[in-house]
Amino acid sequence: MNKIEKWILVSLLISLVSGLIVVIYTFDSNTLSSLMQIKPGYILAAACVHALSYVVWGMRTRSLCKALGFDISYAKACEIVTSSTLAASITPSSLGGEPLRIHLLHEENMPLGRATAVVLGERILDGIFILVLAPLSIYVIRGVLKDSYFDAMFIFAELVLIFILFLTLYAVWKPEPTKKVVYLIVRKLAPLLGKKTDSALEKVILRVDSEFEHFHDSISILLNEGRLGLAIGIFQTMAFWFVDFSMLYVILLGLNQHPDPFIVFAAQVIVMVLLIIPATPGSSGVAEFAGTTAFSLFIPSSLLGIAVIAWRAFTFYMNLFVGGFVSFRILKDTDFIKNFLK
Repeated sequence: MNKIEKWILVSLLISLVSGLIVVIYTFDSNTLSSLMQIKPGYILAAACVHALSYVVWGMRTRSLCKALGFDISYAKACEIVTSSTLAASITPSSLGGEPLRIHLLHEENMPLGRATAVVLGERILDGIFILVLAPLSIYVIRGVLKDSYFDAMFIFAELVLIFILFLTLYAVWKPEPTKKVVYLIVRKLAPLLGKKTDSALEKVILRVDSEFEHFHDSISILLNEGRLGLAIGIFQTMAFWFVDFSMLYVILLGLNQHPDPFIVFAAQVIVMVLLIIPATPGSSGVAEFAGTTAFSLFIPSSLLGIAVIAWRAFTFYMNLFVGGFVSFRILKDTDFIKNFLK
């Protein structure tokens, strides 16, 4: 069993065990009768909605690339983002997807610094969007939920997200101090990675310096000449999350539930903040239990486990399948992913 298979197995095992616990905990006499009344058309529609989120995501990546002067096709952009969902699904906080997307953009003749600017730019846009919605979501949720433990988890996760965003923004606006920190890290890690000679270490530092300049210049371009592309990227970020959050509502329609859409969206914002905590690969387990807590606000207990399983079927299992298929069958990025997971 290779490294990728082990990571996938661990992620699946945690998710399956967590899902089973949720189902057992929420199962009652009404669950079976509710299952018999499921509308398959809506479940299929939910899968299509999630697939549409890949397309919107790809469009955003393409817009940010164009803003930096690099034109890639819609198909290639969608391939890149879907491929990264595999690595994201088997790494804590979904952080594995970013290096793979940077690698794939670099293979499209984009400098590493600019590819990094695109990918981190997406992460920053997502983080800012979720942070902006978080207080509004708390306001909506607080009206129906009184749970001090959940509040503590949410506050901790939001502080982690704010800290990560602060570090990223600081790296953009103050590149020189950041480069010094990066140089220090490189000097400490280089001997462990085999870069023991002074000449080899010098090459590594020069490469880091070059790519950091590319990254900083790219962010500057996005904020100046590429403002139109950035504005489009912001709009597409809102569209992406609207589409992705709509999927759960469609699932609930298939389960003959008609909750308030605002509560459905607010609960998912809360869950997204909690998933920032780097606890497990692909947030397996954390997502199931956080979803169970948040979704219990508007889903009957008899259907709660089924709804959480269906939600994870698309946000986790579908990502694993689609990401794996695109990575290994279309883009053939097996070697890069194996090396990344070593």
